[in-house]
Amino acid sequence: MARTTIHLMRHGEVHNPQGVLYGRLPGFHLSELGHQMAEQVAEVLSASGHDVAAVITSPLERARETGAPSAAAFGLRATTDERLIEAANRFEGLPVNRDRTALARPEHWLSYINPWRPSWGEPYTDLVSRMRGAVLDALGQVEGREALLVSHQLPVWTVRLWLEGRPLAHDPRRRQCSLASLTSLTFDGRTLVGLSYWEPAGDLLRRAHDMVPGSSAAAEVIGAPQERA
Repeated sequence: MARTTIHLMRHGEVHNPQGVLYGRLPGFHLSELGHQMAEQVAEVLSASGHDVAAVITSPLERARETGAPSAAAFGLRATTDERLIEAANRFEGLPVNRDRTALARPEHWLSYINPWRPSWGEPYTDLVSRMRGAVLDALGQVEGREALLVSHQLPVWTVRLWLEGRPLAHDPRRRQCSLASLTSLTFDGRTLVGLSYWEPAGDLLRRAHDMVPGSSAAAEVIGAPQERA
């Protein structure tokens, strides 16, 4: 049977000086360093003999910008897939890394009823379902070759947990899905035979600031001081 590899890539660093939980909000683009990360991944993939036949991204700006250099490197036209989009989150738009007390306000308490689902956002099972569908469709599209699917940390990490048979509810600080990282799935026909994680732009992480938790060398985005009236 044909060996096919689907690379699940997390987007590069985002320009987010206020530390906003941007989620699916429009207007959040890669930082200068984020563009460097995307370029470096494209260079590594093209220089090391990879056979990428499709680049498919989340429709959000940061994902499309991350996938563009790889598409160009392999002479492809990147396409988008809504199933690769960031997880929905009720705290979207809050500057949570500037003011952590915002999450403790009474109006948010009902969001914490069921952390196993989780009750503050898109259910983990829904994330798995849509990411699995995107992977299977890409698998059929590039059989015997490789595809690069650019998504976001939580969707990538959740589908990895599912593939590894681990509980979907987890400590966000333990996610292994750094900026511009690749979680690579190797299939023999439709059977998953290998899963690996690697960071083609890992040397840039120490210069990065990250919004979301995880095991990474990137520093945490704190954001500008809150203005007082």
